[in-house]
Amino acid sequence: MAKIFAPMTSGSISKRMVSFALPLLLGNLFQQLYNTVDSLIVGNFLGSTALAAVSSSGSLIFMLIGFFSGISAGAGVVVSRYFGAEDEDGIHCAVHTTVAFGLVAGVVMTVAGILLSPQILLWMGTPESVMPESVTYLQVYFYGSLGFVMYNIFVGILQAVGDSRHPLYYLMISSVINLVLDIVFIENFHTGVGGAALATVISQVFSAILCLIQLLRTHESYRLSIADIRFDVKMLKQIIRIGLPSGVQNSIIAFANVVVQSYINAFGEMAMAGYGAYSKIEGFAFLPINSFTMAMTTFVGQNLGARQEERTKKGARFGILTTVILAELIGVGVFLLAPQLIAAFDSTPDVIYFGVEKARTAALFYFLLAFSHSVAAVLRGAGKAVVPMVIMMAFWCVIRVAFLAVSIPLTHAIQMVYVVYPLTWGLSSLVFFFYYKRANWVH
Repeated sequence: MAKIFAPMTSGSISKRMVSFALPLLLGNLFQQLYNTVDSLIVGNFLGSTALAAVSSSGSLIFMLIGFFSGISAGAGVVVSRYFGAEDEDGIHCAVHTTVAFGLVAGVVMTVAGILLSPQILLWMGTPESVMPESVTYLQVYFYGSLGFVMYNIFVGILQAVGDSRHPLYYLMISSVINLVLDIVFIENFHTGVGGAALATVISQVFSAILCLIQLLRTHESYRLSIADIRFDVKMLKQIIRIGLPSGVQNSIIAFANVVVQSYINAFGEMAMAGYGAYSKIEGFAFLPINSFTMAMTTFVGQNLGARQEERTKKGARFGILTTVILAELIGVGVFLLAPQLIAAFDSTPDVIYFGVEKARTAALFYFLLAFSHSVAAVLRGAGKAVVPMVIMMAFWCVIRVAFLAVSIPLTHAIQMVYVVYPLTWGLSSLVFFFYYKRANWVH
């Protein structure tokens, strides 16, 4: 089987992982630009109320897409296993079953997102002043759910076989489209936050189409044939077995973040805007970490598919160490530059205050978050997705929500929302450390 993209089953471990992760980093950078450009333009052109509306929508969006994204990640692990084993029939079956699942999932998410958005925003305690714009932003966003889901499905397939370059090119193009449309819709056509959401939808659909064309035109074993798109029951079970735990984990953690957002909402628009601005900064700050963890999952999947256990262990150790060091260096930078970074989104003093408080509480503990994510990525690549699901749900959901339910009524202090994140990162990292050291996870 001829391969355009060098598999990760041979050659220098560090070079293979870094060369795979760098395009992912740039691609994730442009992916993050979608919502960040919305926030920058909304905050500067439409004001703090509109920024609060867009910011409060982030947790809900992730909750509804997290489930399907997790299963997409599981599908990528399955494809990478067959690719590492050079099983062309298995790759073909996995690719077409994954695409069939994505089409169904995209339709389901569109309907669910449009219908449930107003009610969930009410449950979150969204202030009345922000509610109309929040509903508009969410509903327009979810009209484009199929494009978002299929983009992630297509990218998962390409990355599973070692192609991290084409998704980067397509994201660069679609990010420019998003930026131009944001300015045109908001500044020229005065469409408000709905225009920002529409710009995101159009750019996401465009990037999905570009990925689709790449899969249709390739001559490799992972080529997509429209006529062959169908469910294979055995393959679907394998994809769900690996992907369902990640999907459940993503959606439940996102639900916990929706609960956290409801506590933020209780402190008013300025707190919502400041917290939302910090969230965008954290998203950018963690791009190198996300890129390495994605590379680690692909590396582990391909090498276990090729039955190279010792190489898998060495790659996992290199990836974990790299992500932890990177995270802490970035965290120091965010800690020092927090006022300037928050002010780029909104120069209102109260917004800067709330954003800087959050940054100065969490940034120096990024290494804990990186460690948990990197070990979880290794375990998912090894097909043990249930373990990170249980650990992250226990600490990032149950304990996080329970802590806030007790501490906020007692203190009435927003700092409790800030401190709960590094607290739960530390607890999950401790459990991950002992599991990783003692469990024979490569089998």
